[in-house]
Amino acid sequence: MAGPDFSVDIATLDRALSSIEAVLDLDRLRAEIAELQEAVSAPDLWDDVDNAQRVTSKLSSLQSDVDRVSALRSRLDDLALLVEMGEEEGDDASLAESGTELTRLQKAIEALEVRTLLSGEYDEREALVTIRSEAGGIDAADFAAMLLRMYLRWAERHRYACEVYDTSYAEEAGIKSATFQVKAPFAYGTLSVEQGTHRLVRISPFDNQGRRQTSFAGVEVLPVTEAADHIEIPEADLRIDVFRSSGPGGQSVNTTDSAVRITHLPTGIVVSCQNEKSQLQNKAAALRVLQSRLLEKARHDREAEMNALKSDGGNSWGSQMRSYVLHPYQMVKDLRTDFEVSSPDAVFDGEIDGFIDSGIRWRRTSEVASS
Repeated sequence: MAGPDFSVDIATLDRALSSIEAVLDLDRLRAEIAELQEAVSAPDLWDDVDNAQRVTSKLSSLQSDVDRVSALRSRLDDLALLVEMGEEEGDDASLAESGTELTRLQKAIEALEVRTLLSGEYDEREALVTIRSEAGGIDAADFAAMLLRMYLRWAERHRYACEVYDTSYAEEAGIKSATFQVKAPFAYGTLSVEQGTHRLVRISPFDNQGRRQTSFAGVEVLPVTEAADHIEIPEADLRIDVFRSSGPGGQSVNTTDSAVRITHLPTGIVVSCQNEKSQLQNKAAALRVLQSRLLEKARHDREAEMNALKSDGGNSWGSQMRSYVLHPYQMVKDLRTDFEVSSPDAVFDGEIDGFIDSGIRWRRTSEVASS
């Protein structure tokens, strides 16, 4: 690669990284990190476990953001020096190494740019994710379980804390539904593009004739509510039922009426939690889920009003959005962005960042086009 090409490409990356640094406002992030570090050092931090987890998770996320940007800036500066030295000395090996590093930096900076696109009302929030099996019988229930593992593995890869609130197991295999929380800043903005209907095509392992089966599972992503949301829920609007937990577990599971189901009578929204041993803990968790669903309903109602005024009928993000094909060929494809890979096993093992990044870019483009 010729020297002038390096100079142009490095200048382009420098502008892109400078734009990211300006949007993220590194000085503000460092000031917020200092405040969080002070909070973490407080001796009574863990008296409130939920708050402690939020504080430590946010500190870790912000520090990771700053470190990531700083590391890219350092690598870009080093690359410029390496190119300069290689060109001065006519060192082909150094120039070849520069080309490899340039490609890596382009990919890393493009991935970081996606983060700057998360500017929605609730994008900074943690995420509440619900997966439900839909059409396809036992295959759909198995598919829902595969998606649950996929998202939990994705969170594990990013070192995001997760808490599963409720799992409803299917009779033969898989799950009917599951709800879990991803406890990381911007988890909602990141995962919200995963909402919609997912489709799996494969030879059914549950069909003794080895026929191909198409099954479906739905993914719902909500922002976790915060104290400032102030959603008042009168006790008279709630019906609370208790029952015994179901599914695999250790001691006290299936032995006490600790699981809680809450029905919000005005809307018909039903939530349940059976993850904790204590009925009070399950009730508190179920109320948090209900708060999030009511918050999302209020947002959808506002959007519906705006769409009615625009007469555009709204968007269709909740429709079928991804296809996983295991037979007769191997492919996973996003039906909105056309992003696809030929390694379903890796996707089901949590490697979904490419789909998420392309989805965020697609959403941003759609928003700009409709504004």
